[in-house]
Amino acid sequence: MSSISCIVIEDEPLAAKILIDYIDQLPSLKYKGHFKNALLATEFLQKESIDLIFLDIHLPRLKGMNFLRTLQKRPQVIITTAYHQYAVEGFELNVVDYLLKPIEFDRFIAAVNKVRQNNDKNTPGGTPAPEKDFLFISVQKKKIKILLSEILFIESQREYIRFVTINTEYLTKMSTIEIESRLPPSQFLRVHRSFIVSISKIDSFTAEEAEINGHTIPIGRSYRDNLSQLLS
Repeated sequence: MSSISCIVIEDEPLAAKILIDYIDQLPSLKYKGHFKNALLATEFLQKESIDLIFLDIHLPRLKGMNFLRTLQKRPQVIITTAYHQYAVEGFELNVVDYLLKPIEFDRFIAAVNKVRQNNDKNTPGGTPAPEKDFLFISVQKKKIKILLSEILFIESQREYIRFVTINTEYLTKMSTIEIESRLPPSQFLRVHRSFIVSISKIDSFTAEEAEINGHTIPIGRSYRDNLSQLLS
């Protein structure tokens, strides 16, 4: 697996240190530098080519989102911020993921896995590979095919994952981090620490819960703004 070169653009020393420590723990990431503001990063990017930017939004002199709009050749970007309200704007700019501070290591890994997935979609000739509309999971020593279009929601139950589809349910031993990294973010959204839902299957929602095909799904406080803005 080829390494992913990356930089950190972050003005808070502690937040930058945490990200750099996380990067150092993943052999697939190649750390290329830390910049306290976007202008310094711009100078670096004019000379160097990198694959991934960990980008804070509230930066001095030039804000993170405005910085993204100035880039003609944009690397993959993972937003890191303490604010929920910019998630929709970030996805409109095709960021890979949106990490809320304080960032947990498992959530960091899931975001990096999405970067890897994007890289794997390209063949050696540079032609995008067809995006799969299904996935296989292990159920009682058997590999079961599940169509993404039939998934209603996914629930984490400790070391197991419960898939609820239009017609049936499946239980498989898998981490939440692993399944989240295998789902296209354009179709699925985490709305709670234990729940990931199919966006198109949401029938109604309030600040506290969503209704999906007769099922009531709780919405975590830290996920409310993202869901509300995405569906408004």
